[in-house]
Amino acid sequence: MDVNEFQQWVNDYYENRGWSELDIFIRIGFLAEETGEVARAIRALEIGRDRPDEATESFEANRQALVEELGDVLGNVMVIANKYNISLEEIFHSHKMKLLKRYSEE
Repeated sequence: MDVNEFQQWVNDYYENRGWSELDIFIRIGFLAEETGEVARAIRALEIGRDRPDEATESFEANRQALVEELGDVLGNVMVIANKYNISLEEIFHSHKMKLLKRYSEE
């Protein structure tokens, strides 16, 4: 599945459940929440758990948690992009051009 197919799949999946109807500011809140979960997953990978009531997981389990949380972030980004009819390819290209322009003199 390529990026466009995946973006369409996410769009259909969220629409079928009524999730794409949520107010954009609620969606931004979900994105912020998922970003925090990415931070927590990275902490587990890099320094482990730091509370006595948290179980220590294997590297692979922690890595899989990060994969899942990054997927949740990406899903929320796609819902936001879909709301404004922006393809991930457009985002990729725009970001690449911005970086190339910004750092071309280095």
